Amino acid sequence: MSLENQYDSDNIFAKIIRGELPSVKVLETEKILAFMDVFPQSKGHCLIIHKTSEAVNFLDVEPQALSELMEATQKVARAVNDSLKPDGIRILQFSGARAGQTVFHLHFHVLPVYEGVVVAAHASGKPADAESLEPIAADIRAALS
Repeated sequence: MSLENQYDSDNIFAKIIRGELPSVKVLETEKILAFMDVFPQSKGHCLIIHKTSEAVNFLDVEPQALSELMEATQKVARAVNDSLKPDGIRILQFSGARAGQTVFHLHFHVLPVYEGVVVAAHASGKPADAESLEPIAADIRAALS
């Protein structure tokens, strides 16, 4: 998949936005949804998406939507830091399949990094269940309030 693609309204994140698929939510506003990554690379790995923009990647996002995404990403990263106390945080965004993008709906990763803990590979392993993600999400939500 190249960087010049039409938005697919049946992508997994669009289905999450519409409520057709479940997610463990961390933050939701009229325009933003942040939720736990079902394939977490580390404890507290979150994804942030825009609910109304149909941007596929960083190159085609509207400036206002990007601004809203960046503000929400920073807010979630601060809450992850306050609640989980990682040793570092990676903010990631993949544009295009060759860059590692697997869902073609623009999204940002907040990836906590802990000393001595190996970060799992992107989009690998078995999916986590909601029961294991919910307590982590609850801690992050508490830090957001």
